Amino acid sequence: MDRIISAIAVVVAVPLVLVGYILVVEFIIGRLPKRVAGGIRPWLWLAPALLFLGVFLVYPTIATIFRSFYNQSGKNLIGLDNYAWFFGQDSTLLALRNNVLWVVFLTGFVVGLGLLIAVLVDRVKYEGVVKSIVFLPMAISFVAAGVIWRLVYDIQPTVGTLNAGITATGASPYPFISTAPWNNFALIFVGVWMLTGFAMVILSAGLKGVSVELLEAARVDGANELQVFRRIVLPLLAPTIAVVATTIVIYALKTFDVVYVMTNGNFDTEVIANRMYKELFNNGQQGRSAAIAVVLLIAIIPVMVVNVRRFRQQEAVR
Repeated sequence: MDRIISAIAVVVAVPLVLVGYILVVEFIIGRLPKRVAGGIRPWLWLAPALLFLGVFLVYPTIATIFRSFYNQSGKNLIGLDNYAWFFGQDSTLLALRNNVLWVVFLTGFVVGLGLLIAVLVDRVKYEGVVKSIVFLPMAISFVAAGVIWRLVYDIQPTVGTLNAGITATGASPYPFISTAPWNNFALIFVGVWMLTGFAMVILSAGLKGVSVELLEAARVDGANELQVFRRIVLPLLAPTIAVVATTIVIYALKTFDVVYVMTNGNFDTEVIANRMYKELFNNGQQGRSAAIAVVLLIAIIPVMVVNVRRFRQQEAVR
């Protein structure tokens, strides 16, 4: 009952506070000179968002970086020992290797399949049906997808759909989840199944922006469909492909839920985020967990920087 009352109080209080803040801000700005009000108004409107970013993003990031230099309890400063442990353990290096596999193969297959489907179904009668079917997995969570595909991969033919088909041909059931290193690709396929619809929708929207007149002019000049795609469509879609690819790379680096649900990192399928979770909640190693989080942050930063630079270049061209 207390939780219900607290939830209702939050639902009511937050809008009231925001409305009160707006009224106070406009009251203050209305009594300032126009030149001063014009300069101060944007910052007053941005203040709540900046406050939330500071409390829920900037502060936790800085606190995590500091915590990575402390011991298990967070009381004694131990310098770079947690990072030395990370790069000296076979299990963490295995997690790094698996994350590289996720980055390379998940990004390649998602972008490739998404682009292929977007091009093949572009401007055909059944385009909407195909896109709806491909996009459908995005309607469920990655946890639910992990549960579904864990059953599909199950070694028992009475449960596992794939092994039911294999045994129907007279072959023995194959342990998809427990056979390394191929089990990593089985897990990556779940991510491909989930994210291909996202890539297809974004790339299809970019494809719709390509001028039909430009394509027809190339065909009139004698270019075949492959040449039109390679010389015109692909270069024009390059910025969109880059945005989709960087988004998938970021997900691949921080992938957690599919691995946690399907294998929990067993059978050589460990990834960085799952290892971080284990160190914090299973082993109680706050410092080591923070160090893993910082390593993951450092791995993601270059991708974000490239994405931001490309976005600025696009804005400069416009």
